[in-house]
Amino acid sequence: MSVNKVILLGNLGKDPEVRYLDKNRVVSTFTLATNEIYTDKKGTKIKQTEWHNIELWDNLARIAEKYLKKGFTIYLEGKIRTDHWIDKEGVSRNQKKIRGINLTILNREKNKFENESANTDKKDNHESQGPFNESFSEEIFDDDLP
Repeated sequence: MSVNKVILLGNLGKDPEVRYLDKNRVVSTFTLATNEIYTDKKGTKIKQTEWHNIELWDNLARIAEKYLKKGFTIYLEGKIRTDHWIDKEGVSRNQKKIRGINLTILNREKNKFENESANTDKKDNHESQGPFNESFSEEIFDDDLP
């Protein structure tokens, strides 16, 4: 038995890039920065930023296209994937990415989401002050199980 699960809380490094593929498939990619602050042996606070390549598909990609912007804070659950390819020079390349499965937007422009979302209950619309908190899940499950 094994588990491939990633949990990230961070800020978008750029606006999502969205590509529409065949058969109404959509993919959105962006970078996500996570920060760790620690104190070294000399007592100096060090801030270390880690950048993650994020990939969202279909419904989550559409959500990202509509609502996510550079700098937004999100909570993301997903799994690690590795792309393999041969470059122009014939060199084998690999790149790690995180495929998002669950996404929670923790902040956003005031009132933008309430007017467009079918997922937000009317009783929750009065909470437009402070941090935004709306969760989304991937609706299409992977069929690449062994």
